[in-house]
Amino acid sequence: MRLTKYTHACVRLEQDGRVLVLDPGTYSETAEALAGAQAVLITHEHGDHVDVPAMVNALQGSDGLAVFAPAGVAAHLREVAPQAAARIHTVEPGSTFDAAGFNVRSFGGQHALIHPQVPIVANIGYLVDGNVYHPGDSFIIPDGLSVQTLLVPIHAPWSKVSEVVDFVIAVRAPRAFQIHDGLLNETGLKVAESHVARLGRKYGTEYTRLAPRESVEI
Repeated sequence: MRLTKYTHACVRLEQDGRVLVLDPGTYSETAEALAGAQAVLITHEHGDHVDVPAMVNALQGSDGLAVFAPAGVAAHLREVAPQAAARIHTVEPGSTFDAAGFNVRSFGGQHALIHPQVPIVANIGYLVDGNVYHPGDSFIIPDGLSVQTLLVPIHAPWSKVSEVVDFVIAVRAPRAFQIHDGLLNETGLKVAESHVARLGRKYGTEYTRLAPRESVEI
């Protein structure tokens, strides 16, 4: 499987000509990430995880593109792209389904708390082919299985470094790459990553930073 990291939270997975994209948001190179995709997984409704106009364009430009998202996101996309409504699927936590030939399992249910006065929205984490786990904006740990490749929300308004480290330690994936890094400058990123890499390694996780558009085979 080939994994390509885009700016912030967007990731593209490719295998045997199949393309699956996760969280093509407004901070990312969305059109590039979506080019040729057969399926899209969206974790939640925030704009840095779903660029709605870009998704409408993608749905209009491909009769085969399927989208999987929490109920609120799916309903909104059906409203703004009614001609593609049959290809926009609602995902609940604890489900298993096929997307572009990839096996997907869903976890979680809600976004991490930002502040008691900020409403909590639905958030779904996705495990793809028993390998790649994208938690969206949460630290939900998949139960009853082993993750091979962890995508780590390295920084967010709802987190602190100790929680990021604890998440990496709890999942204990052999390898990890960063997501949700669009709000940090280079100095802040180095500080957060130094703790994640050093402490994660003690528990068997090798953390590697990917530049935007950088790809790895996993």
